[in-house]
Amino acid sequence: MSKKILILVTIVTLCIFTLTGCGLLDKLLSIKDDFKKEAEVPSEKEQVQIQVDTPQVNELVINTQATEYKTVLLYFGSSDGEHLVAVEKDIAKVEGIARQTINALIEGPDFQSGLLPTIPAGASLLDINVKDDGLCIVDFSEELVANMPGGKLNEQLTVYSIVNTLCQFPTVERVEFRVDGKKMDTLLGHINLDPAVSTNAQLVISR
Repeated sequence: MSKKILILVTIVTLCIFTLTGCGLLDKLLSIKDDFKKEAEVPSEKEQVQIQVDTPQVNELVINTQATEYKTVLLYFGSSDGEHLVAVEKDIAKVEGIARQTINALIEGPDFQSGLLPTIPAGASLLDINVKDDGLCIVDFSEELVANMPGGKLNEQLTVYSIVNTLCQFPTVERVEFRVDGKKMDTLLGHINLDPAVSTNAQLVISR
């Protein structure tokens, strides 16, 4: 009788051990799978870091085209207001170089130069057109006339600062003035602008 009981206890013990061992093995395998999944999937913080550190393609594009410049002459009023003085200035070299040059003339001289502006305040260049025969047509806003100080000398300095500045280019021989699209025979009545005007070197002095 005791022998049968011993055998039965042994069988039960083996069954319990077997069942417990299988459950433990399954548990170990489950833990291993969970660990692998956590290693493969990055955390939310890591995903955000990856997105932030990824450079955009357009941020890597570098503009290597260098701006070219051309030295031009601008004619401003002398410190005594009686003559013109030629000043060199480097401006961006573009297709409409004459327009760029007149706009630089409108901006006026450097304050430290002691020279005087020749274009009345508020005046702007509306249009400029260089013809094949050497005629350059410049169209200014009405402030060119409305804001110009009176007197023959002031009109001379304004007219010939524009004409001398434009005629430095080989394609320009004479200049026709327009204001708001209207052809001008004179600005203040002192200088005849018809026919078109050519360079006046007598007003120019050296600094």
